[in-house]
Amino acid sequence: MKVLVTGGAGFIGSHLVDRLMKLGYEVRVLDDLSAGTLDNIRHWLWHERFEFMEGDMRNREIVEKAVKDIEVVFHLAANPEVRIGSQSPELLYETNVLITYNLLEAVRKSGVKYLVFTSSSTVYGDADLIPTPEEYAPLEPISVYGGAKLAAEALISGYAHTFDFRALIFRLANIIGERSNHGVIYDFINKLRRNPGELEILGDGTQRKSYLHVSDTVEGILHIFEYFRKGNRAVDFYNLGNDDWITVKEIAEIVSEEMGLKPAFRFTGGVDGGRGWKGDVKFMRLSIEKAKKTGWKPKLNSYEAVRRTVRELLSSL
Repeated sequence: MKVLVTGGAGFIGSHLVDRLMKLGYEVRVLDDLSAGTLDNIRHWLWHERFEFMEGDMRNREIVEKAVKDIEVVFHLAANPEVRIGSQSPELLYETNVLITYNLLEAVRKSGVKYLVFTSSSTVYGDADLIPTPEEYAPLEPISVYGGAKLAAEALISGYAHTFDFRALIFRLANIIGERSNHGVIYDFINKLRRNPGELEILGDGTQRKSYLHVSDTVEGILHIFEYFRKGNRAVDFYNLGNDDWITVKEIAEIVSEEMGLKPAFRFTGGVDGGRGWKGDVKFMRLSIEKAKKTGWKPKLNSYEAVRRTVRELLSSL
């Protein structure tokens, strides 16, 4: 099977590429290298089953070339930074919604059978029901990032039903692991390397969220995709996360311990009741019961995923 991975040089995308290559797929990657790096996929560049295309998905011609002869598209290309929404909504629109529209137009004109999209837990906003199931409504994002992801989901659903391809949408919890270059663990490590005696923590430290290691994420995506292919739904949605959650303060303690440090914690106090920034969902834990019914479940809980990620980043940064 020939597949396209958009954003395949990025954090999650490159791990997905590794797994697809090991499973014997023919893999084409489209990436503009704005968030990803060739170093993540360099080991595949001369493989006969691998092809890399550097290009900006805001250019529709490039996208149309990328989907040529492709059966499955794994659409991971996006700006991964939630906080950028308050700084540049236009950029978030272009790098989440516009590129998805361009991809859907290319898919509509091609022979692509399946589109797999990585959305985000941020589409739920401040959910009243925790753990939050896929059928939770109304979806009310509190960040421009979450709004852009929800807009992309809606476009994908509309196109799939109208133009007769099938779409699988994953709403991801906080995904962490080797090769990540943003997020709370990455930030804490860099802050402590600059100042081992004090760690600034955005918000009040009580923010509590679910974290999933990238290895479990990739296994979940591919396992549920195979399950989805055997069914007949035009569009389906799955949460991928963990059954537990962890506070920002606990993450800070794990990072400090793994670095052999005992810094003073300085909480900024945050905004809107202790959030790290405007649009930060303070409490997030997704229900993963639907995913578990397919036979998938994470091997690492949130605490184990955090500790493993700290060790991975410390050995590579």
